[in-house]
Amino acid sequence: MTESFPRQEARTRRFTLGVPRAFRVSPDGARVVFLRTKGGADPVTCLWALDVEGGQERLVADPRTLGADEDDLPPQERARRERVREQAGGIVAYATDQAVTVAVFALSGHVYAVPLTGAGTGQQSPAYRVATRTPALDPRPDRAGRRLAYVCDGALRVTGLRGDLPDQAVADPRGAPGVTFGLPEFIAAEEMDRHRGYWWAPDGSALLVARVDETPVIRWHIADPAHPERVPAEVAYPAAGTPNADVSLHLARLDGDPVPVQTDPAAFPYLVTAGWQDGHDPLVVVQSRDQRAVRILGVDVASGQTRVLHEDTDPVWLEIVPGVPAWTADGRIVWTRDDQDTRRLVLLAPGHSPEVVTPEGLQVRGALDVDGDTVLFQASGQDPASVDLWRYGPSGLHRVGVAGGVEAGTSAGGTTVTSRRSLDADGVTVRVSRAGGGPALNVASLAEQPALPAPRPVLFRAGPREIQTAVLFPSWHQAGQARLPVLLDPYGGPHAQRVLRARGAYLVPQWFAEQGFAVVIADGRGTPARGPAWERAVAGDLADPVLEDQVDALAAAAARFADLDTGRVAIRGWSFGGYLAALAVLRRPDVFHAAIAGAPVTDWRLYDTHYTERYLGLPGSNAEAYDRSGLILLAERSVVSPRPLMLIHGLADDNVVVAHTLRLSAALLAAGYPHEVLPLTGITHMASQETVAENLLLLQLDFLRHALGAIIRSG
Repeated sequence: MTESFPRQEARTRRFTLGVPRAFRVSPDGARVVFLRTKGGADPVTCLWALDVEGGQERLVADPRTLGADEDDLPPQERARRERVREQAGGIVAYATDQAVTVAVFALSGHVYAVPLTGAGTGQQSPAYRVATRTPALDPRPDRAGRRLAYVCDGALRVTGLRGDLPDQAVADPRGAPGVTFGLPEFIAAEEMDRHRGYWWAPDGSALLVARVDETPVIRWHIADPAHPERVPAEVAYPAAGTPNADVSLHLARLDGDPVPVQTDPAAFPYLVTAGWQDGHDPLVVVQSRDQRAVRILGVDVASGQTRVLHEDTDPVWLEIVPGVPAWTADGRIVWTRDDQDTRRLVLLAPGHSPEVVTPEGLQVRGALDVDGDTVLFQASGQDPASVDLWRYGPSGLHRVGVAGGVEAGTSAGGTTVTSRRSLDADGVTVRVSRAGGGPALNVASLAEQPALPAPRPVLFRAGPREIQTAVLFPSWHQAGQARLPVLLDPYGGPHAQRVLRARGAYLVPQWFAEQGFAVVIADGRGTPARGPAWERAVAGDLADPVLEDQVDALAAAAARFADLDTGRVAIRGWSFGGYLAALAVLRRPDVFHAAIAGAPVTDWRLYDTHYTERYLGLPGSNAEAYDRSGLILLAERSVVSPRPLMLIHGLADDNVVVAHTLRLSAALLAAGYPHEVLPLTGITHMASQETVAENLLLLQLDFLRHALGAIIRSG
């Protein structure tokens, strides 16, 4: 019996299993370390190394041989995996010393270390358990690979990597409730892409460490209705307009008490990132609560005093760009700035104006590596659906790799690793190349091939705003053969794109197309890679621009392709996409005839501070923006032409809590608006469990068939 695509997609964790990732290149360029499961259906991630000179891969550490128990994860590790949307198990994160000669990782609350050099080809290195307190979180060696730092019971601790040094707490909350050292707070991990809370000094004598006090944060309680005997989980959730955690930065020396770092948390409460590179003072980035001011601070490691190295302001908001700041070897700081509607790469030098090194129209997405004076970064040009690799250094600005796909990479010691996704092939292609030429090496992807006709999206720009749009048809459909019901499948909100030149982005949409739909995907205002003005077009209103662009993209697609039946239009989405789907049928039932809203934000007052306040400000002073962008008041008025609406929500979701769906359902019921609610017991925002992921697709398909069929029968 042939396996269905929904079963395969669920079993392979959306085809992420077997894909190599998390690359680290040694400073001499001789070794590449990475994570990968042993197959496309294997959920246990192993640590691997590639010898660049010889071209051989070897297995470095396999959790199965170490007795790891995925059912015994510390709660903080489960929360971390949720924040990074980790779908596999095993060694899902690791850290190395500066020379990349040893790697450390946590399994089931224990720390393991493994040498990365000295083992023979094909021979697995002997991983060993490091003596630490448990549960140990986020272990990281110092640059020399002698000491190990980790977090346990809210304290940052340091011990010897070989058990030759005493285990000591260098920053300890001493039992203070709600206080931790060395871990990111919810906002940092969920919204700022900061998943760590401490940074080693280059000489291993001290650490920069974040102190997080969650006592000001309101407490929410997430219950499991299927198990009423269980105590609800208490979550410190900073909802819009409510207090955030108090976050401060300290210098924790191994031979003394922590010294506070003067970051002015009253004016700049958000700790965005920090770093400490050889030969340079630590760099710290802080942000104001309204996100209209960002500072780069240099830290005096003797006193903890700081000086402002650079400050940016904007009347709307400033985006956090991954990978910056970082020092170049010649003492300049890699940074970005928004200039003439382009996010550009700049180099900062004391006493000099910023040196802009990328041209107008090339939208910088993030820095990936700084190797000496050379910066490797991602950017999009005239085609926002492509994510290209670029390099800037003494020889100027150059594209790396091939345009017209989605590329990422890392580089050190003259060795560059690039991963490429495109519309021409399934999965990812990973190549390792050396400066000066020579044959490139491939790192094999072991991911399964989708049991699905290859998606062939038609990409075009819709309407006067040139909205990036993709349309997919069934592989068996011939133009003019029949008019097809239409399914819009957007995300549609900030920080995410659905229209990309990567085949893997269209697997689920193509499956829906194979069931007889024409699928339309559009990236409207607010989505990345179109410039700061495009991103900021949703300021003060997360509803009107995003919905208008979906309507316009649908109209343009229907004008371009006569086989789209605009009398049968459905929309589905998850998270922001779920919000957009519900918004569509409530506000524009004349256009949308059915909707599936998965884990939707329905009342922005219930979502977190950093994300929501960036776009809508504070609820107390911008109530109209919250009302206009929310769904509750809209639901109370939506009694005319009710359309079939399915709400899906995981009861264990700690990001978009289930209260969003329950409040919307209550408002719909009060308005007499028929709808369906599908609660997912024990499921978080990811909804990645196999049986759930598989059946969710099948249930959605069944709902759409019945909903659009009802439209046909009713005339």
